[in-house]
Amino acid sequence: MGFKIQKELVYQIIFIICVAVPYLNNYELTFIVWSITALLTIRKKYSFSILKLIVFFLIILSIAFISSINQNFKSYNFIRDVAYLLKPVLGLLVGYQLCKSHFKNPLNTAINAGVFIAVVHLLIVGYTILFRSVRTMHELRMYAGYFSDFEIYILILLIFHREFQINIPLKKIRWFIVIISLSSFFYLARTNFIQFIILFLALKGYFVLTKKSIVVLTTIIITTLVGYSAIYVYNPNRGAKGFEAFLFKIKNAPIEPFKTKIDVTNWKDFNDNYRSYENILTIRQVGNAGVQDILIGQGLGSSIDLKKEVWLQSSYMRYIPFLHNGFMTIFLKSGLLGVLILLLSIIYFFRIKKSDIKLIQNINYLFLGTGLFLFISYWVFMGFYFTVDTKTIIIGFLISYKELYLKSNKILDK
Repeated sequence: MGFKIQKELVYQIIFIICVAVPYLNNYELTFIVWSITALLTIRKKYSFSILKLIVFFLIILSIAFISSINQNFKSYNFIRDVAYLLKPVLGLLVGYQLCKSHFKNPLNTAINAGVFIAVVHLLIVGYTILFRSVRTMHELRMYAGYFSDFEIYILILLIFHREFQINIPLKKIRWFIVIISLSSFFYLARTNFIQFIILFLALKGYFVLTKKSIVVLTTIIITTLVGYSAIYVYNPNRGAKGFEAFLFKIKNAPIEPFKTKIDVTNWKDFNDNYRSYENILTIRQVGNAGVQDILIGQGLGSSIDLKKEVWLQSSYMRYIPFLHNGFMTIFLKSGLLGVLILLLSIIYFFRIKKSDIKLIQNINYLFLGTGLFLFISYWVFMGFYFTVDTKTIIIGFLISYKELYLKSNKILDK
């Protein structure tokens, strides 16, 4: 018995490490840790549900490989792209395999990992404010992190703890909610706020069309439009600090990814709409290369010429292998065919069967919300392919947990 407990503790630590390592923003380290974990926890059998999702990403990688034939890309760039395009596969396998056979209370393990990440983040926030004298939103996010999808999923699990039959004392759950809520807020990430709202509404069942859901969604849409209009009229200052800077990001959010004309000589217009600039150049570069490139992309090792050096993260770059936009990145690597497969991987979350079992249906609701959020996530932050993204781990984890629950209760997933 002692050995079993010790073994479970080891796997819990491994799980926390796998969740935490992307936050270091070093994809080489993430790739190594996830690859080793996936190999150490490999299974003899896999369900059709997880294999179907993984196959989508393997097909995208295969298309990119085929389109790379006869291309003269550097070996390093080729290998780097293989590693990046494998990220969703590795994340799904790590989450699925660790949950499948190594935890007595899988959801408790996921929650503990989320709380650990939140506590570390809050300590970094505190240190940054107290000892680095950071006072602006941009500086805070630069030092403490830009977003955390994993924490939002854990926050949702905690809020709906009854629906997910989580066996943790209520007082502890309330403290966990406070900790993760504070941590999530201090990321000041628009996408995380949107993610929370979408997942919350999904768990409430409001994306299943009924009279009540139509009224609720209509009210939310109207309220959002009125709120955005108020912010637009208020016209927050671009160079403002604190909350006003956050309002400026909200004001610019609907415009930034969709603008079709950008004045590159105007640094304000260029910086505020840089994501659109990447998209414009990608469509232009791939489109001008011919029908084959449009259909299957320019392959592993390809990059976009920004036409000038741009400061990105920690250095000036002119040629970038990956864009902020996940759809455009796949268009570059695997063409329209790759984008189609990527869309099918999102639709996967909408085609999950309805269940009469409350726990399973709530997991399905969470997957439905995930599918809706992925459209935004891929457009803004590369979705599953983003180097610091951890959504794939929790998705693989929940697919596995769902199967374990059905098996332990001897229920067929009809």
